[in-house]
Amino acid sequence: MTSAYIPKALRERVSLQARHRCGYCLSSEQVVGLAIVIDHLTPQVLGGPTSEENLWLACSACNAFKGHRIAARDSESGQMVRLFNPREQSWNEHFLWTESGSRIAGRTAVGRATAKALRLNRPLLVMARRAWVKAGWHPPAD
Repeated sequence: MTSAYIPKALRERVSLQARHRCGYCLSSEQVVGLAIVIDHLTPQVLGGPTSEENLWLACSACNAFKGHRIAARDSESGQMVRLFNPREQSWNEHFLWTESGSRIAGRTAVGRATAKALRLNRPLLVMARRAWVKAGWHPPAD
């Protein structure tokens, strides 16, 4: 599968809007030290356009775990729900940081399903977050 060409100006707008961090796990490019990729919120294979309204940033791991999905099962209700849309939904409405700031918990069905599907608490990322918290780089203040 080939990825759609995204003009530099559009990439820059989306990066600024996303504050240079993953829309799902909120990892920052500056902290991770790697460029974060452009994610099609509705994947191209499902008809999602390469337009500003359908693009956001995702770290490569979240993007890979999301794949072509737009929905996942909520572990509490058992219902299929749409994955979190960082362009249209508030992160703080659907997720919260644990007391330590190293783990993400879902507040809603959307948050729980997204956290599980995208593995937002994958062990290496949780370990990295612990170091980021100690350094004062994490969690994001907003």
